[in-house]
Amino acid sequence: MNDQYRETEAGERYARAAFDLAGDAKLLDKVHGDVANLKALLLSSAELRTFVASQVYKSDVKLSGLLAVAKSLKLNALTQKTLGVLAANGRLDHLFPFITAFNKLYDAQKGIVSAEVTSAVALSDAQLADLKKTLAKTLGQSAEISTRVDPALLGGLKVRVGSRLFDASLKTKLDSLKFALKRA
Repeated sequence: MNDQYRETEAGERYARAAFDLAGDAKLLDKVHGDVANLKALLLSSAELRTFVASQVYKSDVKLSGLLAVAKSLKLNALTQKTLGVLAANGRLDHLFPFITAFNKLYDAQKGIVSAEVTSAVALSDAQLADLKKTLAKTLGQSAEISTRVDPALLGGLKVRVGSRLFDASLKTKLDSLKFALKRA
């Protein structure tokens, strides 16, 4: 069993416990908001990510630092307790797997699927709204969209929902045409 698997497994266990507690306390949406804000905070600061994942600092120091930086987020008491449990058990370095697992549990309960959209240029808000409506209609459930820009696509989109890939990129169409011409 490799270390990455254990990290994911640990993150999932803590996420399940926090998810169940938040549901029982009718705080699921609040804790989900806290988790989203924590993720955004961690993604915005490479120094904070390094600090939280570091094995150099003791867990209580990492927790104090994380809570001090996150003070403006006004985290719910349950979210703070969850972070405290992660720290007490030396698992703050599993914060990203915890956040990912918690978000998956939340999305599954709310009937939301995650979609990764790759486009040649950044999509406008109107285009994202239209895409979200189209995906909801096609999939029969709402979609949480994350976007990525890849100029190599030339045009069009690639949409990944779970293990399914919908590829309507110009690059793929040109590659298909090139292949067809070579066979002719």
